[in-house]
Amino acid sequence: MPRIAEARQPAEPTSAEQKDRYRRILRAASKLGAEHGLERMQMNDVAKEAGVAIATLYRYFPSKTDLFVGVLHSQIQRLSDAGDGDGVVPSAPAGERAAAVADVLIGAGRGMLARPQLAMAMLQANNAAQLQGGREYTEANAAFHGVLLRALGVEEPADEDFRMVRITEQTWYGVLVSVLNGVITIDQADADIRLATKLLLGPRYDEEAGS
Repeated sequence: MPRIAEARQPAEPTSAEQKDRYRRILRAASKLGAEHGLERMQMNDVAKEAGVAIATLYRYFPSKTDLFVGVLHSQIQRLSDAGDGDGVVPSAPAGERAAAVADVLIGAGRGMLARPQLAMAMLQANNAAQLQGGREYTEANAAFHGVLLRALGVEEPADEDFRMVRITEQTWYGVLVSVLNGVITIDQADADIRLATKLLLGPRYDEEAGS
């Protein structure tokens, strides 16, 4: 398991130069994580690949957990940006919202599973980050929930809406782990996600909306 970071919040890039270094670090981590996974990848190698000092890397990402949650966050942000021109995933018409969420999750899952070692690293880091919290995990979590809520057409989510997308997210993670562990195929995973979203989200967001 990845080590838990010390109780120090990562720095947040503010200037254009800092943001460029931050993006280079994430690209380097994605490349090396896809080649070596979480345990075998070394932070020194990430710094070298990104062309930054090791102190700079640790300033933004105090541990591998923070680093791979950052990679996951960047992928979620691209998922959101894949929507309309404003970077918003459009909501589906009433009666089709569970299917729309399934489409989002299947697309995101297939993108992750194309690089299985990186996918496992991100999922392992996300699990570990739940214990420590932190800005990167909180922002990644909120961004992903926001993508699903927008697909559902929920503009002012209540507590139950957050619970629904949280349960859906947890189910999706479980399905991805099953693929990575060789328990099911990608096609079976797609079918599982469609069934799960239909059962979890359909009664509230499709059937009630159509009644």
